[in-house]
Amino acid sequence: MNIKSLLIGSAAALAVVSGAQAADAIVAAEPEPMEYVRVCDAFGTGYFYIPGTETCLKIGGEVRATLSFDDSAADDFETEVRARVAFEAKNDSEIGTIGSYIRLQATQGAELSRADVGLDQAYITVGGFKVGRALTWADDWGLAGESDDYFGNARFNTVSYTYTSDAFSVGLGVDDLSGVYVEDATGAVLADYGNEVGAEAFVSAAFGPASIVVNGAYDFEAEEGAIAAVVSADLGPGTLGIAGAYATGYSYGYDFQSEWTIGAAYTFNATEKLAITAQANYYGDVADGGVFTSADAWAADLFVEYKLAAGLTASADVQYIDADGADDNFNGFVRLTRSF
Repeated sequence: MNIKSLLIGSAAALAVVSGAQAADAIVAAEPEPMEYVRVCDAFGTGYFYIPGTETCLKIGGEVRATLSFDDSAADDFETEVRARVAFEAKNDSEIGTIGSYIRLQATQGAELSRADVGLDQAYITVGGFKVGRALTWADDWGLAGESDDYFGNARFNTVSYTYTSDAFSVGLGVDDLSGVYVEDATGAVLADYGNEVGAEAFVSAAFGPASIVVNGAYDFEAEEGAIAAVVSADLGPGTLGIAGAYATGYSYGYDFQSEWTIGAAYTFNATEKLAITAQANYYGDVADGGVFTSADAWAADLFVEYKLAAGLTASADVQYIDADGADDNFNGFVRLTRSF
C-alpha cells in the first residue's frame, strides 16, 4: 500500500466516525438570561426591586419575648412572645408615590394552644393619602416611658391625609368607630348602632432642639372630644418631655382613660447604647364603665433600654400606680426584642 492509498483510507474512516458522532450529539439549550435582585434606594434603606417590575419591596419584622410581673395578679409572673412580620411596597407613578403596607401579628402566652395570626395593619398610600386598617396618630401620643395612657383605642379602618414639610406636619382623618359601639372590649353588646364615625387631627412642629405635637379626636356618636399635646426638648445629656390631655366627656370610640392628665419624662442618654427614662403621670377623674368618675390616680415608672447589638435590644421597666379606691400596685417587665 502506497502513501496515497493510506491517506485516502484514513480520510474516509474519519468521515464515517464524524458522521456517526454528529448523529448522536446532544445540543445544549442556550442559557436563559437571569435578572438579579437590584437594590432600590429611592425610598430609604432595606428596599429591593421586585424582579421584572419597578416596584420596591421591603420585608421586616420583630420577635419580642417578655417576662412580666404584677403584684395584683393571681400569677405574679407571666411570659409572652409576640411576633410581627411586615411588608412594604412602593413605586413612583404619574399621581405620586403609591405604597402599601401589611403587618401580621401573633401574641403567644404560656398556654399550650397556638396563637392565631391576625391582620394588625393593612393600608394603601398615595402621596399623603392613606386608606385601610391602621394605627392612627393617637397611638403615637405620649412620653418615652410606660406609665402614660390616654387613648385606649387607636386602631381603626380609616382614611386620612398628611401634609409634611421640613419642620411642620399636619393631618386630618376619619375613623370608622362602628365596631367599637357594636361590641366593647369585654364582648358585651352596647347597642344597635349604625355607622358611627370619628375624626382625628394632628399638627407637629420642630423648633431647633424643641418640638411640639398636638392631637385632637372627636366621637360624633358620643358628641365628645379630646385634645392632647406633647412638648419635648433636648436638655443636657437627654430629652425632657411634658404631656397633657383633656376630654369634654367619655367616648367609647376612642376610650379616653380619664377626663384629664398631665405628665413629664426625662430620658438620660448614658451612652450611645444605654438610655434611662424616669416618668410620672397624674390622671384626674379616671374613666370606669363608660363614664368619668371622681377618682384620681397617679403613676410613675423607670424604663431602661440597652442596645446589645444591631437589631437586638434589651429593656426593663418597673411601674408604681396609686389610684383612689384601689390598692397600690407594682408591675413591670424584662424584655428582649429582635428587629429586622
